[in-house]
Amino acid sequence: MAELTGRSVTSGNFTFTPTSIEGVVVVDVKAYGDRRGQFMETYRREDFLAGGIDANFVQDNQSSSVQGVLRGLHFQIAHPQAKLVRVIRGAVFDVAVDLRAGSPTWGMWEGITLSAENRRQFFIPRGFAHGFLVLSDEAEFCYKCDDTYHPGDEGGVMWNDPEIGIVWPAFLGEKSFDPARVILSDKDMVHPPLSAIQR
Repeated sequence: MAELTGRSVTSGNFTFTPTSIEGVVVVDVKAYGDRRGQFMETYRREDFLAGGIDANFVQDNQSSSVQGVLRGLHFQIAHPQAKLVRVIRGAVFDVAVDLRAGSPTWGMWEGITLSAENRRQFFIPRGFAHGFLVLSDEAEFCYKCDDTYHPGDEGGVMWNDPEIGIVWPAFLGEKSFDPARVILSDKDMVHPPLSAIQR
């Protein structure tokens, strides 16, 4: 789970809390509800700037996945992307691994459960590998990127590399994590270990 180490900053309807890895931020969102339903802002540039996040988002993506799907750990090599991620249906465990050259936390990871219920968002700066595991029966995952997708510029790291040591949580309703139930794409099955990535 994300280690929230810094002092939180609140601006508008958002609270920004730094984690133990510089630049990785948990964003809590205030929602307003009544008998009709619910409303919330999910992004406002001036508030994000006040919270220390200065990213010019240029592309929005959305994916749907079933329980056990693990997407990642992905990054773009020559066109790195900062991402602001959230879940609008279901729940996922979202992970960022620091691959920034010269970073004192290189190879370290942060992870957080994002769900439609907790409305949390996770900001991942450029220079990180990113992935998520679907914990609920199904999940709808949305994310903003500050650079577009570039085919042929994809990199990846093994999701279960012991050197990184990500502690993946159990699926909802289960007591322990079962790696045999993880569903990977053909591409994600063959990512190299962290030791193959240039520092």
